Amino acid sequence: MRRWLGPLVLGLIVAAAAGYAATLAIPYGLMNIAIDRLGQGGVNQMSHGNLAAPERQPVVRPSPDLAYSSCPYDLSAGPIAIDVAPVAGRYSSLSIFDAATDVIFVRNDVEARGKPYRIIVAREGQAVSAGAEIVRTNHDRGIALIRLLLKDPSEIGALGAARRQSSCTPVTNPK
Repeated sequence: MRRWLGPLVLGLIVAAAAGYAATLAIPYGLMNIAIDRLGQGGVNQMSHGNLAAPERQPVVRPSPDLAYSSCPYDLSAGPIAIDVAPVAGRYSSLSIFDAATDVIFVRNDVEARGKPYRIIVAREGQAVSAGAEIVRTNHDRGIALIRLLLKDPSEIGALGAARRQSSCTPVTNPK
């Protein structure tokens, strides 16, 4: 019996270490998949997707009454600016996720008082303009996601111009 104790303890230690490593790595892997799926319009650019359908579900468990706009971002070359233009009379929200899938910022149209706003996403130590609303992160990559509630799925086309007022762009010449 004693001969099995050493290998059993070693096996348990290896299993625990592997489980811990997987727990740390899985969020980054999932975010890479999400960035690939949502990055069809390019990195550091907002793309305004069509409604989710059973054959097209770019995000996990998408709501059929929400129009999604997404910006996979990469801060390695500098900060990005996310400009959000809420649509009057409609619920909308901006959520920013980092590479570990952690939500690092959320604002909805009520909190924004229905007015347009700008958020600068930057790594620690990156220069940004004074007075800007800054969201700092410890990761270069992530996703900004805007959700817009539709009253009826058929109105997505009519809201296209309003959705395109929201954008995601690299910040140039921060002061």
